[in-house]
Amino acid sequence: MPAKESSDELNPTVSETEGAAPSEKPARGLSDRLALVIATCGVGYLPLAPGTWGSLVGVGLYFLIEYVALNFLFAHAERYGLAILLVETPRIAFLLVVTTVVTLVGIWAGSRAEKLFQRKDPSRVVIDEVAGQLVALSTVPPHIYGWWGIITAFVLFRAFDIWKPYPARRMERLESGLGIMSDDIVAGAYAAVVNSVILGVYFCFRL
Repeated sequence: MPAKESSDELNPTVSETEGAAPSEKPARGLSDRLALVIATCGVGYLPLAPGTWGSLVGVGLYFLIEYVALNFLFAHAERYGLAILLVETPRIAFLLVVTTVVTLVGIWAGSRAEKLFQRKDPSRVVIDEVAGQLVALSTVPPHIYGWWGIITAFVLFRAFDIWKPYPARRMERLESGLGIMSDDIVAGAYAAVVNSVILGVYFCFRL
């Protein structure tokens, strides 16, 4: 009976009969190797806490996105005398577009990885943590909240990803890559909401 794995270190491997990958070992072509690179993000093969490493990759990608977006937007705002607040909408839009692309590519890569690893939701697949972490960070403008907002978003996402509150645990039972990605997106949404409340209350008390 094939096993359902998880990159969440506190969620044990369990037996799974539905949606199991085929038993025969498929040949690996170029597209399969590309899918494995995307699905594992280079850290999925690490022996300890692959989910946490995947989340850290998400934080690193977030920094890259913010660096590119803010450098361009702030320069544009300064050149044309625009208010800094006008930067926020295109900044968030850029982050959400990248998150959507990562999610869609992750669904494809996760589906291929399941067949290659012959496991349901293989523990080495961490692209779902990358997408979920980006969702959790979507409400954290780094130029406003700094490191604290990023740290709390990281901790909250890991907590919700391990806990998997409704409907996350049910959604991970969906087929192939869709099931791999969807529960982390839900966990990221929970983290984003809670983090927004925490940062909002903190900001209000500082005024």
